[in-house]
Amino acid sequence: METINNRLINWASILDDKTREQALATARLPFIYPHLALMPDAHLGKGATVGSVIPTLGAIIPAAVGVDIGCGMIAVRTQYVLKDLPKDRKRLREDIERVIPLSAGHNNRTVLGTAEPRVAELRKLAAKAGFDPGQYVPKWALQLGSLGSGNHFIEVCVDETDAIWLFLHSGSRGIGNKIAQHHINVARRLAAAKGTVLPDPDLASLDEGTAEFTHYIKELRWAQRFALLNREEMMDRVITEFGRWVGGPVHEKERINCHHNFTQQETHYGKSVWVSRKGAIKAEAGDPGLIPGSMGTASYVVEGLGNPVSLNSSPHGAGREYSRNAARKTFSLTELKQAMHGIEFRATEAFIDEIPAAYKPIDQVMHDAADLVRVRHKLRQIINVKGD
Repeated sequence: METINNRLINWASILDDKTREQALATARLPFIYPHLALMPDAHLGKGATVGSVIPTLGAIIPAAVGVDIGCGMIAVRTQYVLKDLPKDRKRLREDIERVIPLSAGHNNRTVLGTAEPRVAELRKLAAKAGFDPGQYVPKWALQLGSLGSGNHFIEVCVDETDAIWLFLHSGSRGIGNKIAQHHINVARRLAAAKGTVLPDPDLASLDEGTAEFTHYIKELRWAQRFALLNREEMMDRVITEFGRWVGGPVHEKERINCHHNFTQQETHYGKSVWVSRKGAIKAEAGDPGLIPGSMGTASYVVEGLGNPVSLNSSPHGAGREYSRNAARKTFSLTELKQAMHGIEFRATEAFIDEIPAAYKPIDQVMHDAADLVRVRHKLRQIINVKGD
């Protein structure tokens, strides 16, 4: 941990100059209190750094929450162990790919029976919040239970006891992105109208007590709920397919579902602040959490230590070292296949930018986070599903 100008507390031992400067620019904003906490997985993001915890007094920066509102992880520990599994892992991968729409823009054709009560809940929440999600995405309900692309994934993993975990990463899909982009643009227009000078236009904020702030909070909370239910819906489908594959029902020994792109009111250093965790999870003492590595590396099930300086937070993953464009230019499909040796996955050049070497070493990230979380389980992947 290092303190930078008393405005930025940094846990990242691997930190490039551009990311440091971006975090400092955010930390210098007058409404940051008490300081910005930079997590071990920090890397450049839109406006604000991914892997940062941003506490604000009387305002929220929509871009500091992130464009994938409510993005996060869900994991289920099953009663099965490695020796219980069939040999044909490709069949399960293909079955999961069949029942869950993958890739950007790919949605369900109809609202499935398992999704109906979740969609009904979201319709009621939207009506209570006084907005229509259809103004952003007319067929938003068809996105519930879909994965997306990029670093989103579905995995079957094994822990140190040989117990089998089902693990996935996704958020609020296109509807959450549209909501986020709308409010980022509202904040930018307000800042321009006021003549506010910012180091980056995407650091524009919404002031508490204004109509714009109120609208954002209502729609943000709805999108956070959508993201959580989206993960629940996909996990239920994965459990069904896994049960068919293994030849028996799945008894959940544990289920963890946590956001890492969200904001909420909390009290820190004697004041009530809005804490925006952009690529960070809440890690109060005893909080269960999930910190995935990249495809082909370890992931972790953790428990928060409640470190007050970190604002009770921890990293959310490995964090990129190469941009997507740089990764595509640097690495090859052959290198990706080598990195994924022993893991069932769909070998395609579309995933080159997700190669483990494009990310920080997850074990270094976890070493940096030793005073933020306690490791409960270390997981290794045996099946990986991603969208192009």
